[in-house]
Amino acid sequence: MTDIALPESLATARERLHQALNNADRPLNSAALLAVSKTKPASLIRQAWQLGQREFGENYLQEALEKQAELADLDDIV
Repeated sequence: MTDIALPESLATARERLHQALNNADRPLNSAALLAVSKTKPASLIRQAWQLGQREFGENYLQEALEKQAELADLDDIV
């Protein structure tokens, strides 16, 4: 995924989640979108955060700690 595609990708993922929750007759706040940020640079995670994404998943603690240090100025990032 390139930086240019990120807004569209997030919008599509959010819409698919919204539709799945509607189809399952579940409240819209009953599930959250977890962005897989493994192998992605902190700059791309920052861009996703600027687009409203707050929850990210990493595979390796060492990579997560490095990115957390780079993104320490962001509020509400999980």
